Amino acid sequence: MRGSGGPATAEDVAQDTLLVLEEKYAHVEGLEDLVPLAMQIARYKIMALHTKSSRRGEGTSIPVEDFPIPDPAADPEQMLERRQRLDRLETALLALGDRCRDLFRLKLQGLKFPEIQQIMHAESINTVYTWDLRCRKQLIERMKGGR
Repeated sequence: MRGSGGPATAEDVAQDTLLVLEEKYAHVEGLEDLVPLAMQIARYKIMALHTKSSRRGEGTSIPVEDFPIPDPAADPEQMLERRQRLDRLETALLALGDRCRDLFRLKLQGLKFPEIQQIMHAESINTVYTWDLRCRKQLIERMKGGR
């Protein structure tokens, strides 16, 4: 099926319905049985099409032309604030222990917790979760200027 809405989609649903009737219900001959069966099949096809369309987000997509692209050099004050935040982050990360820095590095590389557990030789995955929670708390405290 080509997409959601429009004559092409209606034709696709009708063709798919007829195809199912031909392949699976060739033994049904009476019009009083065939019409309700065709309507039920079409209903299922439409629901499946709607589900597929909403799962893909086809009704909520934003055209690229409508998405404003910010100019990174537009506001010197924002650039200064960003630079200061990055400096605070770098200082806070350097103040953390090796384990926390290694954990953040592995997470930024896209590794999952079981992979991090193996690399860092942790006894259980819960240990890695605990390290992560503690390290994030320490980082937040240091970013705020605590300790």
